[in-house]
Amino acid sequence: MEQTAETNASVSDYEFRIEQLFGSRTRARLLALFLENADRAFYVRELTRRIDAQLNSVRRELKNLVEVGLVLEVEGKILPSEADEVPGEPAEGKNEKKKFYRANAEFPLFEDLRNVMRKAAVLMNTRFVRALGEKGDIDLVVLTGRFMDAEVATDLLIVGGVTAADLSGVMREFEHDIAREVNYTCMPKDEFLYRREVGDRFLTTILGAKHAILLNRLPKV
Repeated sequence: MEQTAETNASVSDYEFRIEQLFGSRTRARLLALFLENADRAFYVRELTRRIDAQLNSVRRELKNLVEVGLVLEVEGKILPSEADEVPGEPAEGKNEKKKFYRANAEFPLFEDLRNVMRKAAVLMNTRFVRALGEKGDIDLVVLTGRFMDAEVATDLLIVGGVTAADLSGVMREFEHDIAREVNYTCMPKDEFLYRREVGDRFLTTILGAKHAILLNRLPKV
């Protein structure tokens, strides 16, 4: 099993929020959204709704990101379905050109920043593990897959007792925080122990790949 500093990371080691690393909540959420959606553009009011931030704050951070070259400002037309979602948008203005913003995938540090955001979003988000613990009896949480650049079938392995409804609610909030969908797997403790004992291929692949343990109450993981 691969052992690295990341593999042994514990959520208790990261007691600060991701916005502290990037300077502000708005900046951190904008970065997460742009870096994980590099193939599409957003208009300003859409961004304010997606990251739940004030309009002026979003505009200020966009200006900074455009100036450093990480975000590009482009012009285009809002489709009717999109314009209908913009509060206060007059009907006659729906076909006017608008400013859109998208990530600059050619930015020299683009991939580095995306990797940092993927790992930091989980490792520094202590609320996620706490929220899981409040909803059930959780024994193990393992971060892997796209978060760790590991080619495995899941991004997050959760072991313990939690209802599907409660887990869905926690994951929905978590995905909102990190601005991306997460492919996760959850199984009861007894199933995990049995599958590990018989050398289950799925678990062997996950635990043999690059991963970070966010919570562990089980022996020999």
